[in-house]
Amino acid sequence: MGLRAFLLVAAVGLGSTCVSAASPLPEEIRSGLASFRAAEGAGIHLGEARQQALYREAESARADGRTDDAGRILASMKDGYWAALGYLNLATDYASTDLNPARALVALRVALAMAEGDPVAERRAHLRNNLLVRAGYLAYQHGEFDKAIGFLEKVDLDSFSTPRALYLHGLALAEKGNHRAAMQSWHRARKYPLAYPGVADAWIGMGRGYDLSGYLGQSGEAYLAANAAFESERVTLRKLAEKIGREGAYKTLILDARDTGVDWFLADSRTLTQPRMAYLLAFMEQPEAQHAAGRVAELESLRGQLEGFGRDLQVFERALEAALRDVSSGSIGNGDGTERLIREGEALLERIERFSVGAGKEQALRLRALRTTIADARSRLDLLDQRATIRPAVLESLADQARSLHQRNERLLTAVRELSGKSSEALDEMALTFVRQQDQRMTYALDKTEQQVAHLYEYLALQNLGESSQ
Repeated sequence: MGLRAFLLVAAVGLGSTCVSAASPLPEEIRSGLASFRAAEGAGIHLGEARQQALYREAESARADGRTDDAGRILASMKDGYWAALGYLNLATDYASTDLNPARALVALRVALAMAEGDPVAERRAHLRNNLLVRAGYLAYQHGEFDKAIGFLEKVDLDSFSTPRALYLHGLALAEKGNHRAAMQSWHRARKYPLAYPGVADAWIGMGRGYDLSGYLGQSGEAYLAANAAFESERVTLRKLAEKIGREGAYKTLILDARDTGVDWFLADSRTLTQPRMAYLLAFMEQPEAQHAAGRVAELESLRGQLEGFGRDLQVFERALEAALRDVSSGSIGNGDGTERLIREGEALLERIERFSVGAGKEQALRLRALRTTIADARSRLDLLDQRATIRPAVLESLADQARSLHQRNERLLTAVRELSGKSSEALDEMALTFVRQQDQRMTYALDKTEQQVAHLYEYLALQNLGESSQ
């Protein structure tokens, strides 16, 4: 049985109208508009939204089976993420319909060139690695092993696609008869967590590689090691499911993803080798999981803000209550002291009026100034009395507003907590389904290794019987 027939190879999933102004335009403006429209038709970058709209238009044409129309739309786009993504999808269509991989590979090469125009470095690197893996897998499928190796060796060694690329790289090398180099690639892939695509296949590939090289004893040991790794991973998945049920998927998979505590074995300082991060990345490949996790994150952020507002309003209410108590205690207000000062001022004014009768010119001026001063003091006392009367009403109004806002905030907080709980439950169910799927994948891998161990022992037993009969 050939290596390609034996090993499990996971399938790698692979304009606008311008309206002219009615009024006549100066020639320089008219020529400028013409240049602008020509540039737009040539795919000059007019913003991310424009490129995304063209991508969706191309996807609509592709979904209707009009791949030629989709290709024309993509050709009019500027280099960047959306154009590269469109050519990637076009390549997938070509690969599923063409017996010859030429068109699909050309589309993938164009996508690689387009991806270089993406200004977002992290997104560009992720898409580029994905494109290289798909191109390598497509070339391998059609027996172009050198071409497959060339694509796969360009994949970054610190990406989510790395383990799958290493596994496919080993397959291509094995098909060329270089089993030693193939096992080196699979050995490197085995260092990654089993959550990554291609890692479980690499464990199984090691046993088959030793078998094809003639080392049957080491082949059996490799299969048994793979079996132990798969059993251990099932334990990991059971613990993961228990923790999701206990603490929720959002905390278990997202908030704690970068932790390296003792409860997660095989975790070290490298992000890609942490099992929890590996499962998070695999889980987040699903668009539904991205939406669900984003919904929970947004609601949790809103809940934190509302709780902060509630604490601030509570402090404000207490400050207003303290101010109202000070006013009602008479420390500020229309108490007896103010009335006494007013009465004394009025008596003093009467005495000044009596002294003014028959006073000299100089004395009359002094008495007039004193009368003015007392009148000003009286006005200030009246104003103070008025402000002291108004202040409790203002404070009470502010306190009522604060209480109303606090109640409204509490209602919003209750609604957000309820929505957050429902969103978390939906995310938990989605995550538990994902964990069950991963457990089924490990069960399938276990069955394969057990079958190969049984076949190997059967072969060795038959070989021993044949030697004994001679």
